Amino acid sequence: MAQLRAQCLSAADAIGAECAATLAAGKDQHQGEIANYKAAALTGLDGCGEPLVRLLQRQALRLGILYRDGGNRDDKRLLMREKASVLGRLDDVVAAAYAKFYAFPFKDLPVCWRQLYTDASILKFACLYLLGWPPAAAEEELEPALPSYDDATLDDMVAVLDRALVFAGAAGDTRGRPWINRAFELLGRTELPPSPSSDPELVGERPSKKRRRMLSDSPWTDTPSFSQAEPFTPPVKCPVPRASAMSLEAFQTYLSRPMGTGRGPSPLVISGLTDEWPARTTHPWHKPAYLLSRTFGGRRLVPVEVGRSYVDDGWGQRVIPFGEFLREYIVVTRNENEKEKKKTGYLAQHQLFTQLPQLRADILVPDLCYTAPPHHPSLDPQPELDAPQLNAWLGPAGTITPLHTDPYHNLLAQVVGRKYVRLYGAHEGARRMRARGCEGGVDMANTSAVDVGVVEGWDDGDGDGDGDGDGDGDGRGGDEHEEEDFARVPYLDCILEPGDTLYIPMGWWHYVRGLSVSFSVSFWWN
Repeated sequence: MAQLRAQCLSAADAIGAECAATLAAGKDQHQGEIANYKAAALTGLDGCGEPLVRLLQRQALRLGILYRDGGNRDDKRLLMREKASVLGRLDDVVAAAYAKFYAFPFKDLPVCWRQLYTDASILKFACLYLLGWPPAAAEEELEPALPSYDDATLDDMVAVLDRALVFAGAAGDTRGRPWINRAFELLGRTELPPSPSSDPELVGERPSKKRRRMLSDSPWTDTPSFSQAEPFTPPVKCPVPRASAMSLEAFQTYLSRPMGTGRGPSPLVISGLTDEWPARTTHPWHKPAYLLSRTFGGRRLVPVEVGRSYVDDGWGQRVIPFGEFLREYIVVTRNENEKEKKKTGYLAQHQLFTQLPQLRADILVPDLCYTAPPHHPSLDPQPELDAPQLNAWLGPAGTITPLHTDPYHNLLAQVVGRKYVRLYGAHEGARRMRARGCEGGVDMANTSAVDVGVVEGWDDGDGDGDGDGDGDGDGRGGDEHEEEDFARVPYLDCILEPGDTLYIPMGWWHYVRGLSVSFSVSFWWN
């Protein structure tokens, strides 16, 4: 695509010029000419130090020379060595920037390091993309040949931009997220082969046919759906009230009516809010083939939580291609399951729709998120959100989000599969809910020390429960009296079906358990 080629060349030129401005401004400032400091601040790299900025500038200049003069070189091996050298130096810049991510709490990380990571990643993508094209010496041709990339190069091109999105937040006012989103959009117009990490069984087609359909809007009727099997289904004992689709006005009335003694509104399951979502109709999220088509054949990287629950020993995180996530954790064959019991993998509380705008187009923010819910008198007020915060939750049967509370009101929309949810009132308080404290320097006060699955006997107490109902019920370290006291705390529970949306009031403690392969979207608002 000539447009993406032009975008890459423009980025290389701009990064080189901005680095030069940063270096010049830094030199002038050192000499006492403070007026030029504002020019440096505009680039966002002035805090990274001269050596790294100069190294980044040098690679931007080398990339332009490599592409524009590549056609005049007789020694192609030398050209490839120079390309490898540029990629290696850019990897050095990325590594230096990433090392700073561990030197600060992320909220305190100077933005210059995130921009340095992002700009170096953009240059690396540009190097991989541009050097797959015919050299600039042949640009006078009206229709130059299209570039050709092998699987490994395509994987690298996608991964380098996704890491900038996931790790660095695609920082930078000049390029940043808009540049990366545009690059993915243009790259998506090219017919890409499926990623090797995507199993043909996920899409139910021969690879040649799948290759033609991977990035199209063809019907998905004949492709396999996610399994609906439920290894274990907890009983619902205290059902959450239910209502049909509510208007904004009706929901505002529900939120505002007095509830008990100043305890605020209660949870409510609302049906019909998502019936018109493309994710549940024309763009079916229950079809692996569709999700692969929106992730460059499964190449897009996603952060995955590995382990039963984020409070268990051995819990960790991986950033892996989406196709690999589906193959390893979601669509597991019987033989694999019998051979080795793998840990649970969960794409949990991830801003997937910021990373993948094409999936964001498959859902709609419910009008109910634009109501004005009352503040709970026992909770600290939170800054007002400019817009609802969206998070994705995709995982196999057995995923667990431990008992916890959120600082915002929440609409949890169930798109695929089923989930069990148990809720305890905010008025019960942190002490009765046995809230954790600071653990390993991390504030865990919003999470309970009680493991609901263990207390109920659904899971083992060793952090590796399988949901077979044969647990020993040790309650994660609480004594017998504490467990008896907790068992007396009133609660509400429900099973969410596709099309259900659960309203979780701010401050309510809730435990969530995936019963089958499940895809949910949460909307935080206040």
